Formats: sequence, structure tokens, C-alpha cells
Amino acid sequence: MKIVLITIGFLMIAATVLPLLRKDAWWVRIFDFPRLQITFITAITLATYLLLKWDSGLAENLFLIAVSSSLIYQGYMMYPYTPLSGTQVQQSEYAKDDSVFSLLFANVLMDNREAAKLKEIISEADPDIILTVETNEWWQGQLEGFERTHPYTVQQPQENTYGMLLYSRLELLNPKVKFLVQEDVPSIHTRVRLPSGKEVELRCLHPRPPFPTEDDRSTERDAELLIVGKESKKLNIPMVVLGDLNDVAWSRTNYLFQDISGLLDPRIGRGFYHTFHAKYPFIRFPLDHFFHSNHFRLVDFRRLAYFGSDHFPVYIKLSYEPTAKGQQQELQASESEQEEAEEKIEKAK
Repeated sequence: MKIVLITIGFLMIAATVLPLLRKDAWWVRIFDFPRLQITFITAITLATYLLLKWDSGLAENLFLIAVSSSLIYQGYMMYPYTPLSGTQVQQSEYAKDDSVFSLLFANVLMDNREAAKLKEIISEADPDIILTVETNEWWQGQLEGFERTHPYTVQQPQENTYGMLLYSRLELLNPKVKFLVQEDVPSIHTRVRLPSGKEVELRCLHPRPPFPTEDDRSTERDAELLIVGKESKKLNIPMVVLGDLNDVAWSRTNYLFQDISGLLDPRIGRGFYHTFHAKYPFIRFPLDHFFHSNHFRLVDFRRLAYFGSDHFPVYIKLSYEPTAKGQQQELQASESEQEEAEEKIEKAK
């Protein structure tokens, strides 16, 4: 029993230390994802070891310190996404109808055929903007009915699981499909005009994940996020970034993206909002994201129902409020973070 606990403990220590390495290899970056699972296993291992009250020498005391340190570090990385932390985005109390807009995002899982359930979920949520990814021509045909209620569209169906469909009842200005880093991975760039007349930049992303069947490194994924992050900071106007970023909320890349872009995360202080994997409760991570500039306050944010995909859809309602910018601090990148971002982008090129 003791040997088993020590073995598990060392595995959890390794799983904690590996992401600290500034390496883009998939087998390193993959350990950014299961922080919650690592924390749970580490806590159980440590508690069991202490309860059995074995006599321990210096080596075992050092082992216990290392396990405890791993537990503390994992908790530290996830802490901002718990209700114990303060919120980064304020709750709106004086939202005006002409300044409020809602967005729904869904990774449909290309081979999933439960389109009717997704359409029901979308109709019930009634968002102003709908973004779906992993959409091919079959899904394009299934969702074409939304063109009547959301006549402004950008459609890039693809058979490689990186297709994107955007539907909006709000006017889209100068919409474009771009391939920022990889020639088969699109992103949608557009401006949205709110009923008030205010214009908001929208960026829809779905970069390729670091995984053996997809990409053997995270470089391209990270670079796509950081290119958009740099653009957001440079434009310094109301912006929303959304999509399946194939990265978890508590990774170093995510924190770097926020600092580089200045964008806020409405989940901070509110919860994890796990979206993947929808079928396996113990293996869930927050992969689907909304980020926005400090021009907005939050009206509503929720995970929606299961519809056969490996992702849950997510919904957000934001309120553009001029006073928000002065009351919600914009994030800033340090000089070393800016250098790191530039290095990642150059490496991807």
C-alpha cells in the first residue's frame, strides 16, 4: 500500500512540474488540462498517507513536502475560477436593451447527428449571435434555417473538423475568414453593430490542439491566440473573442493571452464552467471560452444542455456600458510576457 501511494504521489508531482517547463511539446502541455483531477488524486493520496501514520524519515518527509507543494500549486492555479476569488467582470445592474447582446457557442462534433436537439437549444436560448465549429456541409444544411432569423452569416464549412458557421441577427460589418497560422484552420473576423449603433469587434477561433492525432506541439495554437491578443490590445476598442480554444482556463498560455490582450474572463470568480468532455463527468475541462474587453459588464453566463457532442454549448449576454471601462481594470503584460509572446508567434511562422 505504501509503495502504491508513493508511486501515485511521484506521478502527481511529475504531472505538476512538467507544465512549468517552457516547452511546447504536446506531452508537456497536455498536463495543463487535468489540474482538477490531479488535485483530487493528490489530495486523496496525501490524506491516505497521513492517516496510515507510517514512521517517516527525511526522505519521506521531503516526499510529503513535495506532494503538499504540488497540491498547493494546483489549487493556486485554479483559485481564480472559484467563487472564493473576486470576479474580474462586474455584474450589470443597469443594462439597456439597445446595448445588450447575446452569443451562443457550440462545438457540434462533426460526426454528431443530433442537430435537432442543438436547434432546440439555440431556439430556446434565442441568442443574437450563433457560432458553431466542427461544422461541415451536412451541418451547414441542418442549420440553414437560422439564416431566416439571423440573416448576417459567415460560412466556412470544412471536412477536417475545423469548419465554422456564424449566424447573426445583428449587422456584421466587413466580415472575413482568415487563416492566421495554419492554412486549414480558419478564424472569423468581423465587426458587429449593436442596436444602439455601437460597433464591437468579434473574433471567432478554433485552433488545433496539442495532441498526437492533431499537432505534436502547442506552438501554432498559442500563436493564433497571441496574434489575436496583440491585435486586441492595439485596437483598444470593444472586442469579444470566443470559441473552442483547445486550452484550459488555468493554463499559462491562457493567462499570457489575457495579459497580452487585456481581455477579461467572465468565469473568474464565478466557476469553472466545464464544457468538455460532455459524456464523461470525471474528465471535464473548461475548453470553450468567451473573453471580452473591459467595455462590457455581464448580464448572464451559463453552460447549456447536452446535445450529443463531446462539448456542451455555452451562452453569454453582455452589456456595453461606458462606465465599465473605468471600473474594470484592463490587464497588462510585462516586458518578459511580451517577449515570450513574440517568440511563440515567430516560432509558429
